[in-house]
Amino acid sequence: MSIIETAAPLHEAHRDNHTHRDVNGGWLRPAVFGAMDGLVSNLALMTGVAGGAVSSQTIVITGLAGLAAGAFSMAAGEYTSVASQRDLVQAELDVERRQLRKHPIDEMEELAALYVSRGVEPKLAREVALQLSRDPEQALEIHAREELGIDPDDLPSPMVAAVSSFGSFALGALLPLLPYLLGATVLWPALLLALIGLFACGALVARVTARGWLFSGLRQLVLGGAAAAVTYGLGMLFGAAL
Repeated sequence: MSIIETAAPLHEAHRDNHTHRDVNGGWLRPAVFGAMDGLVSNLALMTGVAGGAVSSQTIVITGLAGLAAGAFSMAAGEYTSVASQRDLVQAELDVERRQLRKHPIDEMEELAALYVSRGVEPKLAREVALQLSRDPEQALEIHAREELGIDPDDLPSPMVAAVSSFGSFALGALLPLLPYLLGATVLWPALLLALIGLFACGALVARVTARGWLFSGLRQLVLGGAAAAVTYGLGMLFGAAL
């Protein structure tokens, strides 16, 4: 009796807390990479031009061009990448669908053997495989999960990936540009705002992925700052040479 009484609260706690983040939605990776890439690439581009001792108007035009070109490039790349991946998955699902239609017994035995390899008794494994194989669509879903490691009903969307990438890149690239658009004529306000943004993005990503926010934020800050310093130095070098 005591075992049942102590087990019930544990079951409820497990049910209430055993939730997972969406890792297959297709939006998180392009959004994260887009924001980081937008911040780092446009900051590096603008500091490189600024190192050449050009006017603030030239820096603004450079930043706007970098924002537009990068956002469209990221969106097109993400759309093509995710669409190609989705087409490949659909092709593999078609192969599996044909096999289930032409060789249902072999596919059922294959599924039973898989369960046996995971410790299920052979008789029980065959019964489970038989029941799961009665519905062709359910059988396809099970085989896709077990053999391909995918969920046919939860494939990433190319459009979601493209839109997420475009918006996040544009937002990240806009950050170092903002001080100039608001009237700044020197580089340091843009650099300061961009570095704060890099740290904030790193910390935010750490919160989403359950990593240490301080380490993640500082790591992104150092990487982005190093890229800006290198391009600024190159800008000074080439600007002096010209």
